[in-house]
Amino acid sequence: MAENKMQRGLKNRHLQMIALGTAVGTGLFYGSTATIALAGPAVSLSYLVGGIIIFFIVRMLGEMSVEEPVSGSFSYYAAKYWGEFPGFLAGWNYWFLYILVSMAELSAVSIYLGYWFPDLPKWVGVLACLIIITLINLVTVSAYGEIEFWMAFIKIAAIIGMILLGSYYIATDLNPFPMNFHHLWDHGGFFPNGTEGFIMSLAPVLFSFGGIELIGIAAGEAENPDKTIPRAINQVIYRILIFYVGTMIVLMTLWPWNLVGKEASPFVQIFSNAGFPSTANILNFVVLTAAVSVYNSAIYSNSRMLYGLAKSNNAPKFFERLSRRGVPVNGILVSSGITLLAAVLNYLLPDEVFMYMMSIVTGAIVISWGLIVLTHLKFRKHCAAAGITPKFKSLFYPFADYLSLAFLAGILIIMAIMDEMRPAVIVMPLWVLFIWFFYKSKKKS
Repeated sequence: MAENKMQRGLKNRHLQMIALGTAVGTGLFYGSTATIALAGPAVSLSYLVGGIIIFFIVRMLGEMSVEEPVSGSFSYYAAKYWGEFPGFLAGWNYWFLYILVSMAELSAVSIYLGYWFPDLPKWVGVLACLIIITLINLVTVSAYGEIEFWMAFIKIAAIIGMILLGSYYIATDLNPFPMNFHHLWDHGGFFPNGTEGFIMSLAPVLFSFGGIELIGIAAGEAENPDKTIPRAINQVIYRILIFYVGTMIVLMTLWPWNLVGKEASPFVQIFSNAGFPSTANILNFVVLTAAVSVYNSAIYSNSRMLYGLAKSNNAPKFFERLSRRGVPVNGILVSSGITLLAAVLNYLLPDEVFMYMMSIVTGAIVISWGLIVLTHLKFRKHCAAAGITPKFKSLFYPFADYLSLAFLAGILIIMAIMDEMRPAVIVMPLWVLFIWFFYKSKKKS
């Protein structure tokens, strides 16, 4: 099937919604529970600080993606501008990351279905979602783009509606300003767990933003990448401000932060507890859509990463095979098949699996984004030596690069301190070592 080619079937509207959709997922709708528990009402500030760093990193990836819009994205850049092993590590770590993200999203699907069907075994919902999304991805890239467009549209429209509705409830509260915002300070203050709680909250914040770099992965199948990629990336900061910071201010104003539990999405809990069950049901549908949407993107990005690795001889040529419609079918089937493990884990550990997945995903994100920043530094040195001026420059180079690396190092320290995340820090060097041995064995063969 050597004559088959990857198709540039993602239109501007698809790319815009993919960027929007990956910025808003289970990390906000469910993962924010852990962030709220640590930071309290200051959770909005946590997302703002984390969001600024993430925007710097996405701009770095965007600079490289506009210069060379290829499938495989930063794995290709790491190999080209840094070396074979960094490229190998970037690709396989990203694939591993999104396998974990896939399983975390499937676990979230089972939690949201449990809101309506408490007696439904969690593994049943996991399996149904897996089969449907796999079939969609096997059709064409435009089918993926179209489904993702509408799922992202639903969750974005719902968040905007939720912010407007919540703001209306706040504005029509019988208490005068500023007492209609009393939940922001009545339960231990704006920083109820002090500066330490706020700093600790930055680790789960990183999980929430995981996936936002998919915009770079999609570059190889984007129409007119010189225009569509910069436009999509530049909107990321506004989305972060509106969808994360704005949403958290509204939620923390509507309901005491210390009454948010882990049995459902904070969005659903707060509106249900506040006496708006119909709104809660709508929001549960939205957060379910969000989880399915991110799983859809995870299957897409994993198959493209395997394709890129195969093209650079870092994965079996088996993954280079494309269908007649230009879809990397083997990468989709293998990536989807491995996420079947989520159904097994939800059968064995129905209550703990999501938090376990979140901690390991966060560790893999640190590796992935650290590689993007380090590769960007190498890329800029190459450009300077070759006399190339990037068409879409990152912000505040090289200050932002070093600031981002310091932030990611700080996240590792935070994770090492936190009991529930410490195992992920222990696993990370073992994982990198495993990839190293895998790489060396490939070189010898």
